[in-house]
Amino acid sequence: MTIEHRIAHAGFTLTRDYPVPVEKVWRAFADENEKRSWFGDGDAFEPREWVFDFRVGGRDIDEAQFHGGPLSRYEAVYTDIVENVRIVTTYDMWLDGIHMSTSLASFEFEPIPEGTRLTHTEHGAFFDRFWTDAPRREEGSRGLLEALGRHLGSAPS
Repeated sequence: MTIEHRIAHAGFTLTRDYPVPVEKVWRAFADENEKRSWFGDGDAFEPREWVFDFRVGGRDIDEAQFHGGPLSRYEAVYTDIVENVRIVTTYDMWLDGIHMSTSLASFEFEPIPEGTRLTHTEHGAFFDRFWTDAPRREEGSRGLLEALGRHLGSAPS
């Protein structure tokens, strides 16, 4: 079987307001135990590998097996961190060992009268057989922000 080599570019911005202080939302990203409780695996996965190194140049890895399905691997490098203001990463995704995408993601933390506004902006390159997966990436990111809201004890608006 011949693999058709294609690339697709896609981007999205998601904004959520959480009724908690910026420091609490920030901690959910910057503290390993907090991030582990909301990011990624959930009940749909069997965890395999987890690495957390929250610093500029540090790497995060989250590898897990879908129950009855493929192996998913996320590897990120932190490129910019300004405490309580922003986090910027580049990250790669693999599915069953096949490189599916490379993305640039930013998270901006803004204090608002009601708590915190979190803005997640992402630009991705999706490779070969995964070139149509961009809408699922946005959907997955929406799910992560909902999981973050549950972790913070609030539903995002």
